[in-house]
Amino acid sequence: MRKEWVKTREKDEVRTQMHYAKRGIITEEMYYIAQIENLSAQLIRSEVARGRMIIPANINHTNLKPMAIGIAAKCKINSNIGSSALASDPAQEVEKLKVSEQYGADTLMDLSTGGDLDEIRKEVIANASIPIGTVPIYQILHDVNNKIEDLTIEKMLEVLERQAQQGVSYFTIHAGFLLEFMPHVAKRKMGIVSRGGSLMAAWMMHYHKENPFYTAYDEILDICRKYDVSLSLGDSLRPGCLYDASDAAQLNELKILGELTLRAWEKDVQVMIEGPGHVPMNQIERNMKLEQEYCHEAPFYILGPLVTDIAAGYDHISSAIGAAIGGWHGASMLCYVTPKEHLGLPNAEDVRNGIIAYKIAAHAADIARGRKDAMKVDDEMSDARYGFDWNKQFELCLDPERAKEYHDETLPQDVFKEAEFCSMCGPKFCSYKITQEIVAEHSL
Repeated sequence: MRKEWVKTREKDEVRTQMHYAKRGIITEEMYYIAQIENLSAQLIRSEVARGRMIIPANINHTNLKPMAIGIAAKCKINSNIGSSALASDPAQEVEKLKVSEQYGADTLMDLSTGGDLDEIRKEVIANASIPIGTVPIYQILHDVNNKIEDLTIEKMLEVLERQAQQGVSYFTIHAGFLLEFMPHVAKRKMGIVSRGGSLMAAWMMHYHKENPFYTAYDEILDICRKYDVSLSLGDSLRPGCLYDASDAAQLNELKILGELTLRAWEKDVQVMIEGPGHVPMNQIERNMKLEQEYCHEAPFYILGPLVTDIAAGYDHISSAIGAAIGGWHGASMLCYVTPKEHLGLPNAEDVRNGIIAYKIAAHAADIARGRKDAMKVDDEMSDARYGFDWNKQFELCLDPERAKEYHDETLPQDVFKEAEFCSMCGPKFCSYKITQEIVAEHSL
């Protein structure tokens, strides 16, 4: 089977994972993912063929370790990095990438808007073993000197091909926001909060023409198929506050994304759907089910959602609550939010905090969904805690460095390496120790 795949890939112009999956061929990437996900390679192939799973793996990203996003796989998380007009340094973005990989991000989006965007992307991809995504409209706007009215379909397609050639594995494009949805936007408290969505609105209202990403969608699909770039169909009209959640603007766009999904599958292009946003907890399950219905069970990639609007400085917590609920009810990937959300450009420490918050959410979702062996590490942690095995506890936790830091800050490090208590309870009030003594004494 592997030899058949290699032979096919060498001679065939259509080289997407979905192309091979539909034809019953298990690719090297599928074999690799089956091992790390503890699933059968045949299941991976069938889920990719069905469109319920994607393998974002641009053929030009040579040092990529393949991964999968889909309901059958473990819940994944994405890290966002990027420069701005006020802070632009490729080395800083590479540092954020390395922090993202160190703490467990499954994919990373370069959302740079300032500086030498091609150089930043080149350095990020060269140093990345995880898939890299972009929002191409940022560079399109950058290349036309930030004059959205100068955007042309020709420039749009040129930038998409340039980024695909560099090795970008998935594009967020805002193709589902149609001109006819503008009256819905006018009824909102916060209008359009998506940067890409607002740019498309400005272009459409300037020319009174349909969204160019929608108009040129077939040409975009051809580029994606050529390099096996997956599409992340962006939610331009995601709610930016609880008041706007699940409104007509959001849900009408979601229906169009479902139509665009079918068109992509016809050309063997892999698709995931981006989702909200700011959503009250009691509406999250409904949002997950509507996406599955409208978008034919394509993987759902959600930003948060944030469950309250008043957690500035702590939005990584507010959003991780919603992300855990969303993952439980069917989201396949969670886009992290850092403490700097709504406030500023995150640094490496903010990236770390956002990733850990979302690793917690994704793992909690895997447990809730009953994924195979999801709770195994939790059981191991319980044994280590009850046995006062501090080093094992550090090894098993999501952020060993932070755990050691908190553990060691109250008493000298050497005291605690073998201690059968923690600094919170002390030796006289440790519930584990008391319980163990009772069990031993009474042979319970």
